[in-house]
Amino acid sequence: MRNTKYNRILPIAHTYSIVARDPETGEMGVGVQSHYFNVSVVAWGESGVGVVATQSFLNKSFGLRGLELLKQRRSPEEALSILLSDDEGKEVRQVAILDVQGIVATHTGSKCIKHAGHIIGDNFSVQANLMLSDKVWPSMAETYENNKVLPLPERIIKTLEAAESVGGDIRGMQSAALLVVRGEPIDDKWEDPLIDLRVEDHKKPLKELSRLLKLYRAYEHMDYGDQAFEKGDINKALKEYNTAMEMFPDNLEMKYWTAVSLANSQKLDDALQILKDVFKKDNNWRLLTERLPEVELLKLKKEELNKILSLK
Repeated sequence: MRNTKYNRILPIAHTYSIVARDPETGEMGVGVQSHYFNVSVVAWGESGVGVVATQSFLNKSFGLRGLELLKQRRSPEEALSILLSDDEGKEVRQVAILDVQGIVATHTGSKCIKHAGHIIGDNFSVQANLMLSDKVWPSMAETYENNKVLPLPERIIKTLEAAESVGGDIRGMQSAALLVVRGEPIDDKWEDPLIDLRVEDHKKPLKELSRLLKLYRAYEHMDYGDQAFEKGDINKALKEYNTAMEMFPDNLEMKYWTAVSLANSQKLDDALQILKDVFKKDNNWRLLTERLPEVELLKLKKEELNKILSLK
């Protein structure tokens, strides 16, 4: 579909998605899955502003333009009306806009390929087009409403899985994305978005997206461990690294830094047991260990360090 105003061929992202806000944390997110390469083009967001999902014969400009209109203190309904007012292809568009108050405006064009529709709920909207059945978006809405105990990112993925359980995209699966931003504006723009995960091409994109979110959570613990390590709080660092390692026991990075923390906590025997396995799988971690004492990240006596480096 060519939009003459923006003079370019626009991508065709038939899909199902959700825009949502967690009223407790203020976080806002977009989750999406499609049989389309790089469906992350659907999801747009900015902390302290809102989120947008633009899909079907999507108008990519709706993302940034929608956010800009929200910055101008336009309501989602006003922003949506403005976006559609000069759009020659509005009847093949599907778009949802959510602001920091959880107010939503959603549009499903009359010429979106069936089954297509949307439901607006409390602090969320689900929308879908080119679906196998008309059960998709009602199932999404019900699932989202029934999983209030989950954090927003996990709740969004649960909602996407519900869509797939009743047929999802008539063409199947290919890509998925999860975008989460904060409710409050942030000065450090490089910290935005809070979460930006995408699966561009996969046989089971939702399963992979779920794995990536779990990995993101594990690396949050790694980051907390790094911060504690930097401040000299070895016990806290060890706790955070160990939590990450328990979530992904085969991840060598997580195992390694857990072992380093153990060694720095005078628990050398425990560290040796982990490091032996790490070095066996990738000897480069042994080489890295040689470099840590000079930057004071591994504080051991010479004989203790040699004991580590001589592991077989």
